[in-house]
Amino acid sequence: MLLDVKAALAAAPRTDHFFEGFATEHISVRDGTVFCRHAGNGPPLLLLHGYPQTSAMWHRVAPALAEHFAVVCADLRGYGRSHKPTSDADHAAYSKRATAQDMVELMAALGHDRFCIGAHDRGARVAHRLAADHPTRVIALAMLDIAPTREMYRDGDSAFAQTYWHWYWLTQKPPFPEFLIEQQSGAYWLKKCGSGSAGLKPFSREALEEYLECFRDPAVIHGSCEDYRAAMTIDVQHDDADTRLLDTPILALWGRYGAIERHFDCLALWRERATNVRGWALEGGHYLAEECPKYVIRDFMDFFHSALTDRAGSAAETPQDQGR
Repeated sequence: MLLDVKAALAAAPRTDHFFEGFATEHISVRDGTVFCRHAGNGPPLLLLHGYPQTSAMWHRVAPALAEHFAVVCADLRGYGRSHKPTSDADHAAYSKRATAQDMVELMAALGHDRFCIGAHDRGARVAHRLAADHPTRVIALAMLDIAPTREMYRDGDSAFAQTYWHWYWLTQKPPFPEFLIEQQSGAYWLKKCGSGSAGLKPFSREALEEYLECFRDPAVIHGSCEDYRAAMTIDVQHDDADTRLLDTPILALWGRYGAIERHFDCLALWRERATNVRGWALEGGHYLAEECPKYVIRDFMDFFHSALTDRAGSAAETPQDQGR
């Protein structure tokens, strides 16, 4: 495996398009500022990234979606160029609830009170909590390569722990993982993200440069560790306190050659948490938006257009129609 940063960057192919036509902004929210890229017109669509990435992960998907939607690609708190709050003993500052609130405020600042969400990995866990805490704001939710957090911790076995070792190691008491990662942040990133079925092939040079540059920041390393510490503790507490299943339309997509396919029944687990779930495996690994973007674009477009059409139809029904 290639762990040399200069060699990895030299080997990474350049992309023809990297957010040309997208505006970049730092938007003020209650707890800090959120960095985002946005473009397009139409129904609003929020795209959220995973670990240890940034909003750059959507560069092969967002331009096509922006032809039909008002697309907003945001960096999560603790990642990229968004704010990195001071952590606390119960990890509440990095809970999915707190990060979801950032996204609600970001979208409101851009004029979007209701929106669709497409999300990957950690961002999809934020999106799940956003839909649970703010159900009237989320029209439909499409998630890439995750099952619900609580259920993955509940059902994960030793084979899963070998594959997703970082789920457990990053939760160790600070500053142990932070200190070790900081010594070779680039090599760590390449090991973590290059260990999947596709290696480093999904990553363009432009995106890889952004990922590695941002991940050199000790505040990002700490914030991302806090993300995982929150997931194992306060996020599960929030999940346990949920008293109802989500009725938001959910599309779950996962990689046929990834850990979700090998270790979990993705749809069965999502149906423990929501009433309106569909999904299937795509021909890829974990980083689907970069590895097989044409399939992600296709399935996001079909799903969101269907959800918006269904919502418009429901809104147009008369009281007499609703009583039939």
